[in-house]
Amino acid sequence: MIFTEDTLVQRTTADYFEQQLGWRSVYAYNNEDFGTGSLLGRASDREVVLTRTLRKKLEALNPNLPDAAYDDAMRQITATIASQTLAAINCEKYAQMCDGVQVTFRNDNGERVRQRLRVFDFDAPDNNDFLCVRELWVRGDLYRRRADIIGFINGLPLLFIECKNIHKNLKAAFEKNFSDYRDTVPHLFHHNAIVMFGHGEQAKIGSITSRWEHFNEWKRLAEEAPGVVDMETLLKGVCEKRNFLDLVENFIL
Repeated sequence: MIFTEDTLVQRTTADYFEQQLGWRSVYAYNNEDFGTGSLLGRASDREVVLTRTLRKKLEALNPNLPDAAYDDAMRQITATIASQTLAAINCEKYAQMCDGVQVTFRNDNGERVRQRLRVFDFDAPDNNDFLCVRELWVRGDLYRRRADIIGFINGLPLLFIECKNIHKNLKAAFEKNFSDYRDTVPHLFHHNAIVMFGHGEQAKIGSITSRWEHFNEWKRLAEEAPGVVDMETLLKGVCEKRNFLDLVENFIL
């Protein structure tokens, strides 16, 4: 592989996730195979939810339920309605992630039961699976795109990062790259919580519906700390496991 400045920034960022933030890190690109026992467990590059991981975590966080309960939760989490807008789908998925997924099943006595299944353990971050994937291929209806970094929590793609080299304007990453991803592989953002653009120094954070002027810098790790605008400050402040889950649970509208 030939490393460009862009890929060096990407690799450095992924290394930071693994070495400093405790996420697992995987390089997909041409290393990914498909099927049940594959690298990520995806059946094809059209899938954006890591269903193998999600199923495992649903069972761990909501033990001793019949398979029908987990099957129902998986179906709801991954299903979408084609006529819905991206923002509407994202809002629906966010409610499932935070409030749990309402499922219906029959218990051992044959009685019909309704129960809400947890998708994340917000109280104990280490009970969740944090995975950083570099260069993930995703196929849409017409085109195939390769995302720089996708952060998965319990198999759901909650974090999107576009990495650029230090000489490139981050606004261009928003106007060209990010806009293209939303148009060509919109399902990658159905569960998204946070969008980032960054290079070695500057970094911005926003959401899938943010205009460029609403992407902001993350200047300090604590209120009393001096402001420092760089990518490391953003990653520390946002992607530390407890911080990330807190932002997802409490700071997204």
